[in-house]
Amino acid sequence: MHPLIQRLFDDYGYAEVSHQTHADFIGQSGFTVLFFAGDPKRFRDTTDVAVVLPELVKAFNGGLTAGVVTSDAEKELQRHYGFSAWPALVFLRDGGYLGAITEIQNWNEYLQTINTLMSAEVTRPPGFKVPVVNG
Repeated sequence: MHPLIQRLFDDYGYAEVSHQTHADFIGQSGFTVLFFAGDPKRFRDTTDVAVVLPELVKAFNGGLTAGVVTSDAEKELQRHYGFSAWPALVFLRDGGYLGAITEIQNWNEYLQTINTLMSAEVTRPPGFKVPVVNG
């Protein structure tokens, strides 16, 4: 595991979210964020998001609980939440889906998007979509 991702567990105490713990983690009351890191060698933004995530949690004064999705659960949960770019932060409230932010963003975009998501209505996750080609 990359040291910047390991730091999220060691220094910040973020939960490791697996297939077995996913429902309990997102079922907490309040706002949660799932970090889908992917392979840092393949997705260079992963380490940047790993550094930014604790700062985002701090910016929301403890109103956001973060968890890191285990590599063995990422693909299945990615299909469930329907994002297509890595890394991703998936936001939920009381277990209900609010939206996702993918790849690295600038600080103001993070704050604006997260504030918008936190005041949004819960929706169904979009799930994985396969484009249909007629012809």
